[in-house]
Amino acid sequence: MSGPATTGSEADTGLLDSLAAAVYVQDAYGRIARVNARAEEMLGRPAAELLGGDPHELLHRNPDGTRLPRPNCPLLQAFLAGETVLLDGCQWFARGDGGLLCVGGLSVPYQVDGAPGGAVVVFFEQPPEQAHEPADAANVAALTDLADRLTMVAETTAVLTSTLDLDESLKRLVRLVVPRLADWAVVDLLEEQNSLRRVAVVHHVDGRHVRVDELAGPMPPVLESSRMPLSSVLRGAAPRIVSPEDYAGPPDSGVAVQQREMFRAIGMRSAVIAPLRGPGKVLGALTLVRTAQQKPFDAAELALVDDIARRAGLAVDNAQLYERQRRVAETMQRHLLPPLPHVEGLEMTVRYHPAPHASRVGGDWYDVFRLPDGKTALVIGDVVGHDLQAAACMAQVRNMLRALAWEHAEAPSVTVDRLDRALVHISDVQLATMILAQVERAGDWLLRWTNAGHPPPLLVHDDGRVCFLEQETADPVLGTELAPPRTDFVRTLPPRSTVVFYTDGLIEARGLPLSEGLAQLAGFAAALADRSLDEFCDQLISRALYAANEDDVALLALRVPGDG
Repeated sequence: MSGPATTGSEADTGLLDSLAAAVYVQDAYGRIARVNARAEEMLGRPAAELLGGDPHELLHRNPDGTRLPRPNCPLLQAFLAGETVLLDGCQWFARGDGGLLCVGGLSVPYQVDGAPGGAVVVFFEQPPEQAHEPADAANVAALTDLADRLTMVAETTAVLTSTLDLDESLKRLVRLVVPRLADWAVVDLLEEQNSLRRVAVVHHVDGRHVRVDELAGPMPPVLESSRMPLSSVLRGAAPRIVSPEDYAGPPDSGVAVQQREMFRAIGMRSAVIAPLRGPGKVLGALTLVRTAQQKPFDAAELALVDDIARRAGLAVDNAQLYERQRRVAETMQRHLLPPLPHVEGLEMTVRYHPAPHASRVGGDWYDVFRLPDGKTALVIGDVVGHDLQAAACMAQVRNMLRALAWEHAEAPSVTVDRLDRALVHISDVQLATMILAQVERAGDWLLRWTNAGHPPPLLVHDDGRVCFLEQETADPVLGTELAPPRTDFVRTLPPRSTVVFYTDGLIEARGLPLSEGLAQLAGFAAALADRSLDEFCDQLISRALYAANEDDVALLALRVPGDG
């Protein structure tokens, strides 16, 4: 829950605002992350004044209004220790108008993935003269139950909003609710063309969460005419509690048949079915089932499950949106990174490794194409960024470069100079690095290239000797509007040698000096000199790619034949 605190969505505040008690939720850093309307009213402070603040500094006071020393504050001590505390006597809170409020209440910690996640503080106003009377046991039990429910809601929000992976979201969801609320959890999702799939059936047994895959899979269609609980909820009806009696009569749809068979197979005593709602639509349903637990679900638990399901629905919607964007990105990447042409006598291969935490498409690219004069152009480049915007800019650079290189039979430096002068006027590209090379056979194989701010090519001899093909600093990057003079380099390629063009993600990582990254790349390449070109590239990326790398990686390698 790092980052600035926010009010969250309507699903985050719906349950809190329905409570008669005042509530604020602290995140793992002790800041106020949520506050309900009753707390705003009692404290005389708007949410905007409270969110992101330290509750001890904002609220906790001595009876005379002075700030309560931190070692003397029971709420702060409970938060730091991760303990539950019942407020005995008066805990004085500062109001927005300068007055003081005597409150009682309870603070309960919650966890996120086994680590401290924060605390939920439930409080109410009480007259100072009654503050030292013994607390009524029933009231304490009710307050404790409320705090437990609120901590579960807070955990749900924190856990489900920290991932965009759908499978991981569902795994976290069932672990939150089973066995705390039920013995079984079932998740059904509506897919394309409104088809229904049971994606998770999980049982808690012997301290473990066990997936029961034989009960999962495709489901019959949801009929408009069906009035059975699951079909009704999937069409947008309110959540409901069900019992075996609800399925005692004849089923009115295929969905009802499968639901009844599942309930009978697992021995359902009581269940809750709640919709998973996204913005403006129902995405699926969450079914919680009690089999070993004797107590049936009640109205308070129904409201709690509904609130959890609303949050889960938003997490599912976000995960599905991310997955759609990822598929679009991968399709775009396949079209932007073309297949290689066949060049007689040359071996060539390419690799692309997406950024680990982006949309699986980025600004790194390669290109190989034949020129009218028979030479072969090779390009490796990197546009700033690793998202769809970077990919769009990369496509602009790639297409402009192809047109310029095809139209003008010039040295690489002249072509790149034309490109650089055009970019700032007719593209959205801000900064980019690039190597444009030409390879041709004139007796020996000849490589000619120019470098605009890119890492230098690596030459690997067949006997394992390696060297970077540039010792001096590369020419400036593209997009600076400086129009510097650019240099062409020429090298005769020894027989059976390999030239490696790559982007900086292969040699850079947080805390790693660039010189060390280059040295390690050269060492790995030397050890792989005798491998086939495909194995060479696979192993080079596997060995050189750092765990701390946050960038995408493109690699283009060519190998010239031996003598004769």
